[in-house]
Amino acid sequence: MNADRGLHIAPGVEIGADELEEQFIRSSGPGGQNVNKVATAVQLRFDAANAPGLPERVRERALKLAGQRATKDGVIVIEAGRFRTQEQNRADARARLAALLAKAAEPPPKPRKRTKPSKGAVERRLKEKAGRSGIKKMRGKVAPD
Repeated sequence: MNADRGLHIAPGVEIGADELEEQFIRSSGPGGQNVNKVATAVQLRFDAANAPGLPERVRERALKLAGQRATKDGVIVIEAGRFRTQEQNRADARARLAALLAKAAEPPPKPRKRTKPSKGAVERRLKEKAGRSGIKKMRGKVAPD
């Protein structure tokens, strides 16, 4: 995943390098005094709402999965500052964006088939209920003879 290349997510889902906007900011992670001097964290912006390489279904799911990382305008913002170098943070941000879009590109799950319990299962359940009922009735007060 080089900075000059786009991302290949899934068949039919491509992101060009010109669609990704990177901005380097100061990181709050590890690095000692270096953190205060060097902008190593990356803020990756991807305009999902206007991306030509995304099918409509993937676009909608990506914005839904992004949650608060998506702006009102449909831009997904991913901040990566785990590592001490720009390159590692850049690769991390791109990997996280690729994972988000890959999850959005997955086909929807098959609809659940409704099933009925078998007759034997229904009979066993009712027999067990009747047994429990009998046990609880025996716990009541004894009637005088």
